[in-house]
Amino acid sequence: MTDERAISEAIRDLHRPIHLLEKDGSIVLVPSESRSASTDIESARTAYIPACRLEDLGDSTFCRDHRLGYPYVAGAMANGIGSADIVEAMGGAGMLGFFGAAGLPISTVEAAIDRIQNKLGHSRSQAPRGNASEEIPYGFNLIHSPGEPNLERAVVDLYLRRGVRLVEASAFLDLTLPVVRYRVHGIHRDASGRIVTPNRVIVKVSRVEVASKFMAPPPERMLQELIRQGEITAEQAALAARIPVAQDVTAEADSGGHTDNRPAITLLPTMLALRDRMQAQYGYDEPLRIGAAGGIATPASAAAAFAMGAAYVLTGSVNQACVESGSSDAVREMLAQAEQADTIMAPAADMFEMGIKVQVLKRGTMFAMRATKLYELYRAYPSMEALPAAERANLEKNLFRAPLTEIWDKTRAFFLQRDPAQIARADGDAKHKMALVFRWYLGLSSRWANAGEPTRRMDYQVWCGPAMGAFNEWTKGSFLEEPRNRRVVTVAFNILYGAAVLLRLQTLRSQGFRLLRDWTRMSPLELAEIERFI
Repeated sequence: MTDERAISEAIRDLHRPIHLLEKDGSIVLVPSESRSASTDIESARTAYIPACRLEDLGDSTFCRDHRLGYPYVAGAMANGIGSADIVEAMGGAGMLGFFGAAGLPISTVEAAIDRIQNKLGHSRSQAPRGNASEEIPYGFNLIHSPGEPNLERAVVDLYLRRGVRLVEASAFLDLTLPVVRYRVHGIHRDASGRIVTPNRVIVKVSRVEVASKFMAPPPERMLQELIRQGEITAEQAALAARIPVAQDVTAEADSGGHTDNRPAITLLPTMLALRDRMQAQYGYDEPLRIGAAGGIATPASAAAAFAMGAAYVLTGSVNQACVESGSSDAVREMLAQAEQADTIMAPAADMFEMGIKVQVLKRGTMFAMRATKLYELYRAYPSMEALPAAERANLEKNLFRAPLTEIWDKTRAFFLQRDPAQIARADGDAKHKMALVFRWYLGLSSRWANAGEPTRRMDYQVWCGPAMGAFNEWTKGSFLEEPRNRRVVTVAFNILYGAAVLLRLQTLRSQGFRLLRDWTRMSPLELAEIERFI
């Protein structure tokens, strides 16, 4: 008779290679001391399942280069939703977290740098861990800002001045001089002649044409401009021509926030094929790597990504639902109720005029509908003064809750501090002035959500992908169903551990063995229980 419990325990003990034997309808574990006595084994179906450590799930060079124990990344979510708490918790557990710097004032980002850098050298937490060094790894977001190029430059200035050595570049439509400047800053050869790049870029993309530019060396015209500006020397430019802008490229499938809604099952193989072509073309000393993001919220999705060849997995929406995120308890409660169909695309605050959209939570908020209305009015009319009286009255009553002239005064004061060039442009361009006023609502809607502002609940902008619904379905009936129990490290280890178990089961299945239902049921576990198995 099949010993289901013993086999299930053995499969979940990731460090334990196991042999199974199936004969006369029964599946049994083969003790190691019995494997040489092959009389029965030769007449039965046998299977071997190798060990599968969490640290071996992706590309080991990714963990080595970034000083990680595990190939798992908590991606940046703007406005500090990807918080310092998340960065420190992930780093302390041997994983990587990115601070969500996008949308924040430079002074706030620098304060986060102060806090996170002060944690360097502290001992790791007592969560399960790999063999990474004791220095806590971390990174900061660098978001493309086509409407505010001065801001993008200022963020890079800050990172270079403060020694931030790793950024997650996101929402880029093309290469920009600031991101190239960041990457090549300080490039040199070490004593052995190896090219050393102090600054690393992990880029998050969903389009081949953008990914190919980040996988290629920096354009010669940009290197020449950096030479002209005195940022690098001709010798450094020659070295920069031999490295990619980003060695690590995250294939971003259907995700929260900026997204092209690509299916992961087609996007990841496409990016892997592009990686192989680019690596063959340029022959980099350090090979390109592809990670997977968008929809990573369960053991099955992570297992699928690793099985397809992802070097690492990156999560987003599920981290916002955790207690360490920079969001509010009100938002965490909303996210805990989300199902896969409860998302919608809405105009993006940072690229409003371009018609770029972000994926947000639809359930429990009217933000998407109201933001779409603003974009329709922006497209239809040349200025705020040209708005029909009824439309203007509706906006002032329901969205802005103040006269548009008053909102413009607030917007003007904001941009005079953040980017005065926007005001100079608005003074001569009434349509741009209207866009800035409309962006006031889009920009504050995410801050109202993060603050849990009760009077603005129907205006909450909550970035969210369908991964949230999958996570809620998986955790239903477990301790992780409750928002107060969701912690980023607990979630991360459950996803990684479950993925490893499922991959071991797939090894068994590929050898012709049937899988019993209890073996494939991967309910969330407390950290202490996971530590027992790994």
